[in-house]
Amino acid sequence: MKDQTVDKYSPQSIWGRELRHYRLAAGLTQSQLAERIHFSLSTVSAAETGANPATLEFATQCDKALDTGGALVRLLDWRKAERFPAWFGKWHQIEQEAITLRWYEPLVVPGLLQTQAYARAILLGNQELVNARLDRQAVLHREEPAPPVLRCVIDEGILHRPVGGPEVMREQLLHLVSAVSPRLSIQVIPLGAYDGLLGGLIIATLPGGQEVTYVETAVRGLTTSEPEDVAKAEERFEIFRTEALPVGMSVELIKRTVEERWT
Repeated sequence: MKDQTVDKYSPQSIWGRELRHYRLAAGLTQSQLAERIHFSLSTVSAAETGANPATLEFATQCDKALDTGGALVRLLDWRKAERFPAWFGKWHQIEQEAITLRWYEPLVVPGLLQTQAYARAILLGNQELVNARLDRQAVLHREEPAPPVLRCVIDEGILHRPVGGPEVMREQLLHLVSAVSPRLSIQVIPLGAYDGLLGGLIIATLPGGQEVTYVETAVRGLTTSEPEDVAKAEERFEIFRTEALPVGMSVELIKRTVEERWT
């Protein structure tokens, strides 16, 4: 993927430069620091450049190894003011501007359609993150400009995966049923093996016709407007859509799953 330039003035980039300052002051190379804190060299390098955000555990170990008096952990306080991960911030703005969203999700209910209880279970009870996710959903109910058209394709496994318990799942699946409208469709891909299980994707169409895609990976989401990336995402979405049941049959499947599994 292209279009992933690191913002050198982002809080995590600034934190990375502080890490580098303390490492150099201690007379250590990146490799030597990595060995002392039992993290990989690539993790140290990515943290220093701001490519990846530091975890609390990583910062704690760096503080100990570099004898900073806890400075690096304290510098992580910038996260308390951030409602979204740094790598998600760009996509959040795109999501709010989109006139159409095409969303494929293999593992969990798409964030814009999650109930509060389901989101709380997914986000391990972090209410700040839950509130941020719920606030994102306002885009589907705004009056001006019109809400984006949302076309979702989800894997049937989502309907069976126990998130938060039977009551949470029942509420969540019934919410999906009630959300379907001419501007919001949900299609379910029946259980089976296909390459879409490797990760989700979203394609946003913006006013003026520009298209941007968001792709999930094991460690972060990637946002790109590179034409070849968008074209590949569109190709994959159409493949998944043709594998899915029509909307009416998908709604019936969701209802049946509620009755048979979550009642």
